[in-house]
Amino acid sequence: MLLRFLAEQDPGELVDGLTALGRGVVYGGAAIGPGIGIGLVVGNAITAMARQPEAAGMVRTTMFLGIAFTEALALFGFVLAFILS
Repeated sequence: MLLRFLAEQDPGELVDGLTALGRGVVYGGAAIGPGIGIGLVVGNAITAMARQPEAAGMVRTTMFLGIAFTEALALFGFVLAFILS
């Protein structure tokens, strides 16, 4: 059944479909790491602010810097997904 379906496709359709699927897998994989990283950064920052409220301003600033650097990894994955096309 699957082979018959593949045989009926135009030559370029299968390549285009697999390319789109590959882009999705690459970006999905690239988004997992930064998602976990941002969760850890925010969780640890909240814990630090709860333990020492007088240092909340410095912790918050450092947290936002950590989030920005971690989010840059997701953007690199997004760019890589388009480069693979």
